[in-house]
Amino acid sequence: MLLNEKEAGLLALLPIRPFTVEKAAKAWKLDSKSAQNILDQLADRAILVDIEQNEETLYCLPPPMAGFFEFSMMRLRNDINQKVLSELYHQYINVEEDFIKALFVDGETSLGRVFVQEEALPQDCGLHILDYERAGDVIRTAGGIGISMCYCRHKMTHMDRVCDAPMDICMTFNTTAQSLTRHHFARPVSVSECLELLHSAYENNLVQFGENVRKGVNFICNCCGCCCEAMLAVKRFGLVHPIHSNFIARVNEAECSGCDLCASVCPVEAIGTDQSHNSSERKPITARVEEKVCLGCGVCVRNCPTGSLYLESRPERVLTPLDTTHRTIVMAIERGTLPDLIFDNQVLLSHRALAAVLGGILRLPPVNKAMASRQLKSRYLEALLNRIPR
Repeated sequence: MLLNEKEAGLLALLPIRPFTVEKAAKAWKLDSKSAQNILDQLADRAILVDIEQNEETLYCLPPPMAGFFEFSMMRLRNDINQKVLSELYHQYINVEEDFIKALFVDGETSLGRVFVQEEALPQDCGLHILDYERAGDVIRTAGGIGISMCYCRHKMTHMDRVCDAPMDICMTFNTTAQSLTRHHFARPVSVSECLELLHSAYENNLVQFGENVRKGVNFICNCCGCCCEAMLAVKRFGLVHPIHSNFIARVNEAECSGCDLCASVCPVEAIGTDQSHNSSERKPITARVEEKVCLGCGVCVRNCPTGSLYLESRPERVLTPLDTTHRTIVMAIERGTLPDLIFDNQVLLSHRALAAVLGGILRLPPVNKAMASRQLKSRYLEALLNRIPR
């Protein structure tokens, strides 16, 4: 529905890393003008992202999620049947398991992570929050901001399952936002308007789920627990590898009234009620947090009428990759696809590209380096790894 068979065959020949018209033309055995026409048509349908860089246009094939799946539903369109597409997405993602399990369950590194709601953090408790953990900081430092229709809730609209959370609130940043706004899949907004939308997301108990990198975050979704893929995956599979923030919710049992409001607003059903061991007969019920499921988003804390819920730092911080390249390498190592990533991109034909990949590997923790070495089966890589001081 998104592209024809010929276009799919052409896309299969493209590298994962950003590429030029000339590189596409060579892969397709076409002249540059013909290749550019095809690339521009695909970018105009948000199958590709086009990037303006140093007076040159680069193209990049986004992943299915977060990528061209979402882009196809980020606005109302007449060129495809979005109701049928929604039904197909629902079957592929919400009914079948293979794709979504590979995305959120396999490996320890996910494509996205939860941003803690800063308003839920007490001002005087000494909790340390880093800049890359702040959704507000991502917004204030972005090189362009685009706002689009929420893919998840748009999809559920066609399934007659949508909630009443705001629809026009999906945030993209930097080169991704520039491409989507250029092709009218998003509308450009100022920093102040985006921060207002972030506050609206807080008020509607939505979770900020953004790209799992420290630099150059390209998206932040504002997720509800009933429509959004990441939240549904947590509820569906129970324990998923960390997408949570570096904070966790705790309960002060002495102050908890047992009202159950926190359980009703938790997007992943991580809070229940339990018999309190320290309460009197007048107050036998208290909230209970399932630590293995808690996202550390802060939604429950902001809604607690007695102030008995609070956030504290997790004893062990989650590794957040530096950038998209770093995350892609780590995910490939964990999922056993590193050789596919390297050889599919033909980086061994380019010393500069190979240096970028190996540089990312060499910055990994020792255990991940060993995993990379075993999978790549390269004596050259092993020699490089062995030269690193231990």
